Amino acid sequence: MSVLALTLVLVLAVGITLYHRINLKITTAIIAAILVVYSMRYGVPLLLWALFLAIFIPLNLPFLRQKISASLLDMFKGVMPKISDTEQEALDAGTVWWESEVFGGKPNWKRLHAIPAAKLTQEEQAFIDGPVDELCRMVDDWRISEVDRDMPPEMWQFIKDNKFFSFIIPKEYGGLGFSSYAQSQVLTKINSVSATVGSIVSVPNSLGPAELLLHYGTEEQKKYYLPRLADGQEVPCFALTAIEAGSDAGGIPDKGIVCKGMWNGEEVIGMKLTWNKRYITLAPVATLLGLAFKMYDPEGLLGDQEDLGITCALIPTDTDGVEIGRRHFPLSTPFQNGPTSGKDVFVPLDYIIGGAKNAGAGWRMLVDCLSAGRAISLPSGATGGSKMVAYTTGAYARIRRQFKVPVGYMEGVMEGLARIAGKTYIIDAMRTFTAAGIDTGEKPSVASAIVKCHTTKMAQEVAIDGMDIHGGKAVMQGPKNYMARAYQGAPISITVEGANILTRSLIIYGQGSIRCHPYILPLIAATQDPDRKHAIKEFDKAIFKHIGFAMSNKVRAFWLGLTASLLVKKPKSDFTGRYYQRITRFSSALAFLSDVTMGVLGGELKRREMISGRLGDMLSNLYMATAVLKFYDDKGRPEHDREIVQWALEQTLYQTQQAADGVLRNFPIAWMGKLLRIVVFPLGRPLSPPSDKLERKLARQLQEPLAMREELTHGILKSESETTNLAKVDKALRLQLQMEPLVQTISEALGKKPANHQVIEFAKEALEKDAISQEDYDLVVAAEEARLEIINVDDFSPEEMKHS
Repeated sequence: MSVLALTLVLVLAVGITLYHRINLKITTAIIAAILVVYSMRYGVPLLLWALFLAIFIPLNLPFLRQKISASLLDMFKGVMPKISDTEQEALDAGTVWWESEVFGGKPNWKRLHAIPAAKLTQEEQAFIDGPVDELCRMVDDWRISEVDRDMPPEMWQFIKDNKFFSFIIPKEYGGLGFSSYAQSQVLTKINSVSATVGSIVSVPNSLGPAELLLHYGTEEQKKYYLPRLADGQEVPCFALTAIEAGSDAGGIPDKGIVCKGMWNGEEVIGMKLTWNKRYITLAPVATLLGLAFKMYDPEGLLGDQEDLGITCALIPTDTDGVEIGRRHFPLSTPFQNGPTSGKDVFVPLDYIIGGAKNAGAGWRMLVDCLSAGRAISLPSGATGGSKMVAYTTGAYARIRRQFKVPVGYMEGVMEGLARIAGKTYIIDAMRTFTAAGIDTGEKPSVASAIVKCHTTKMAQEVAIDGMDIHGGKAVMQGPKNYMARAYQGAPISITVEGANILTRSLIIYGQGSIRCHPYILPLIAATQDPDRKHAIKEFDKAIFKHIGFAMSNKVRAFWLGLTASLLVKKPKSDFTGRYYQRITRFSSALAFLSDVTMGVLGGELKRREMISGRLGDMLSNLYMATAVLKFYDDKGRPEHDREIVQWALEQTLYQTQQAADGVLRNFPIAWMGKLLRIVVFPLGRPLSPPSDKLERKLARQLQEPLAMREELTHGILKSESETTNLAKVDKALRLQLQMEPLVQTISEALGKKPANHQVIEFAKEALEKDAISQEDYDLVVAAEEARLEIINVDDFSPEEMKHS
């Protein structure tokens, strides 16, 4: 064997050990063994031995390696931006969950399928089938949204009496104590009939007084407030957003000055609060105000620190100086929302959530609670809205005829129907999967940001497609219009709890790249360690593991691209197996591109939001794809879901590929981007979006009341109600399908095919000629009346158009 052949064997051996992430000591032993065997048989290859000793000996001797690490540490400190206290608290918040597997380049599929499936208890199911269903049937969304612009008093009372504000409050405090999944299912159903009612119910069960009290309140605060919140005696709101501080919540100008004052006839140490908040849901009707402000102690009454930081307190709204009552009007979705303000409002220190010891701990409290809560309320609203659009648009496309055929059979419409079905499935999969994770005790901060951002974005896209397919029917406002508010209200969800445009780059990737990467946090910690010796030791451990990790991902990305990931072991043997392989490939590509990008840009990456946004899109779409696989598996892998699962996976993986391509095309160093492309796409970009054939199949399925459509829209209100349209649309669809064979019979009997408006007229003529029975004729009439009731729109007198 020649030295050249030996060199190739050694390169191959290193590549294999890197691909499989074999640790350094074993890798060293393997390379040494190859050299020893070769030396015994063919002679000593001095140059290769010299290279081996020069590289591997220092790597395996920490005292030598740390000399290199000391220099690297100083270099690293130079490029790392200083992390503020608020940024550090955000990084520390919550937990790292499945998203770290997706980011890490080598997903552990056994771990994915070991996550317990989301399930409801009998009590939770009974609540959904009982009070939730009853509440939904009470909803008259047109009256709530356009006439009264509020729920009627009897609905408010029903919500309080049935403890709709207490899903997260444990039973020991009088609440319902529901799981996150149950809470999500309830909100999905309510939002399928009214986003206004859904918002009112979701807020007390999301980030606010109840959750903050549960995690951080004193026992005295819990015992007093939680039972009152559970039974509706208290209506809560939480005020964070200020006029000059929206997404930059850490920049709130609202303040609390520690001082002495009179309270209940005694002089006590308290706070003089001044705030001016806006966009606060339930503020106009709240009795208990959760308030975030910056706390200062200029007189040193609590200690030496003057700037204590963001603090959270509970203020009864009947406290002197608290201003509430005026309302904002959010985009035709008039849930109670408005400003609140106060100037020099004095309250005692025990109004701080958790007492005086939690002064300055507010930001940590907020971001920690958002780590889980962000994945529940808004994604549930997105799910309910999207399922409603899918349920009604599929039916409408089938019963609405133009050119004597259903509009749903036109390929342009089919494209929209396929997108509606596929995106609704992805939304539901993400919501369900993440809620299941939260119910195991996780608080996945990055995953919750992914779910919030992309469910709300896709829900808006679903609503737009639904509007396009309905055409004028969806444009004309009135009680018959079930589409408009899903379209009008979509920007609200996109904006709140962190605007999507910033969530995509600053949280999903900005936070995700640090939290999900196995070695970045230890490296950052080492740069901030004042103990130089300890810092070098910890930095040394992390940096060389990081280098090995990056090299492994480079090898994996290239090899998986070169082999089209066909050699990756499949955890499932059916059609989904190929998608598991592709996810593994792109996970390695994401990990590799992330390391290179962070290495090239360093702290500048924080400001290069176009690049970080695309890397975040890769992470998000891979998370979506894995959620779809888990959702399908938990459902028992039904055959009728095959096409919709294929569409969802092909769409998310294609978007992953396009995001990677965008990173490479716009890489800050152009020549390096071209070299990286050889690693990531050695054979070019292999994936295409879902095919026309697949989209035609999926569109047809959404227009038939069979298993796929019914399961896709499971969990929305399908029972009959005088004031909701969902059951009416479904009834029209079913009658239409029953009638169509009769229309064919009538056409054959009369020798002519009726136009859209002639069906009843032709049926009557066929009845008179005994071509059909009276029962057949009655079915035709019922089907046409049901169809026309859905197709027709509202009109109003000039007097009615003047809003009183």
